[in-house]
Amino acid sequence: MKRELEQELFNWKEHKDRLPLLLRGARQVGKSYLIEEFGKKAFKNMVVVNFEFRPELKQCFTTLDPIEIINKLQLLRGVTIEAENTLLFLDEIQECPKAIMALRYFKEKYNRLAVIGGRFIDGICS
Repeated sequence: MKRELEQELFNWKEHKDRLPLLLRGARQVGKSYLIEEFGKKAFKNMVVVNFEFRPELKQCFTTLDPIEIINKLQLLRGVTIEAENTLLFLDEIQECPKAIMALRYFKEKYNRLAVIGGRFIDGICS
């Protein structure tokens, strides 16, 4: 199962019209682990924003403009986010509803950046 999911992620990465991805599932089923392992293999750089552990990062999403969001994340995290080379992983994204809304604008205005949101849902994966 892990191999199949990982292959789906590699296929997603290579798709020319790639959309931001929202991975949903129950707690403790390996969503974050899967994405972090994929990020290490598939990208030169990975930036993890965990809204549960770092709630102050929600302030980066007071705007829906991807460039402003990226600039704020780079400043607060002290990281470099480069289109084409970086995976931006927004873990526990349900803690920041504006980040979920911003996914649409990453597709429309900055689709060269790979963005994945990880979301906990109650019950069974859907």
